[in-house]
Amino acid sequence: MLFCSISSNANDAPIKHHYQFASIEYLFEQEVGRLVLPQIYLTLGITVDISPLPGNRAQYVVNSGEFDGEIMRIWSYGEENPDTVRVPTPYYYLETMAFVRSDSLIKVNSVSDLASLRIGRVRGVKHTNNITEGLTDIYDVHSTQLMFELLEQDRIDVALTNTLDGNVIIQSYPFTNIKAMEKPLATLPLYHYLHKKNLPLVSLLDEKIHELSASGELKSMITQAENYVIKQYMNTNKH
Repeated sequence: MLFCSISSNANDAPIKHHYQFASIEYLFEQEVGRLVLPQIYLTLGITVDISPLPGNRAQYVVNSGEFDGEIMRIWSYGEENPDTVRVPTPYYYLETMAFVRSDSLIKVNSVSDLASLRIGRVRGVKHTNNITEGLTDIYDVHSTQLMFELLEQDRIDVALTNTLDGNVIIQSYPFTNIKAMEKPLATLPLYHYLHKKNLPLVSLLDEKIHELSASGELKSMITQAENYVIKQYMNTNKH
């Protein structure tokens, strides 16, 4: 049996039948991950629960060991959180995209273009925190929807989020005076992170992600999850 064949050292928890993970609430890519990651675990005979939380709270419950891990974060998250262990192979990705008002003349073609702008970002999200490091005119909010409301009201000049997250919010609410720039500021792979007590899971999961990717199953899982999340956003926000 799987659970009898995996060994762990004295400092690591044994592999369990069930785990508790955190995700970041209100973000498209995280909602996709909430659907895809449990399917990956089920192929190993393991079930998981995932609790959506504010980004900083999710980081805390994982680093403290209260939760077993986070479903997806960028590479630098692991560098900043030594109590976590990164599963080496990413299973999804995001784009850091700048959104502006359609009637504005603002162009954001590179990170340097952000320097003179009022910038909105969702609190606790690493990729937008990283890309705005050193900038001072920052507005942290709880959700993409609120950020886009500030943008339409001309209280910020640019909103930063994942491309898919922003485009789905634009369509589902709808926001009629917001557009994405022509290209993202960055494209970043997303990795599953575990608290260090769960180290024995890392190689097992990495091998499974490789396997599912090679067979095309992972791509199918992601496509189905994206379509489902888009439909949920659209249905939830119908007027």
